[in-house]
Amino acid sequence: MYTEKVMDHFQNPRNVGEIEDASGVGTVGNAKCGDIMRIYLDIDENQVIQDVKFKTFGCGAAVATSSMATELVKGKNIQDAMQITNKAVMEALDGLPPVKVHCSLLAEEAIHAALWDYAEKHGIKIEGLEKPKSDIHEEEEAEEY
Repeated sequence: MYTEKVMDHFQNPRNVGEIEDASGVGTVGNAKCGDIMRIYLDIDENQVIQDVKFKTFGCGAAVATSSMATELVKGKNIQDAMQITNKAVMEALDGLPPVKVHCSLLAEEAIHAALWDYAEKHGIKIEGLEKPKSDIHEEEEAEEY
């Protein structure tokens, strides 16, 4: 059901924890499944993500996608971090079962929420960044109808 990479990131998650005085913090959840994901970013004066941590309450896939998302954004500038999609997270994990795709959406949205927080704190606009939703299933339900 789960790939080796998903199991590895679930059993040995990377970048777990929080960053005090983070440059940006993003929290998103999915009320339907109960997953909650928080990502902390430490961004330097050149807009490069120096460090990233996460805390996730949820299933194994939620932990694995959080872990992989942190690995994908670390060391990137904010524009490159914006380009990381849920598909990129899934591909990096060698796939997810269809019923767990929403976990990768949470990871993408948590990154965007943390970038939004960073932009708000610094009075800047990040090209292509929209205000994040706090509950991801709002969008999924709209797509179902």
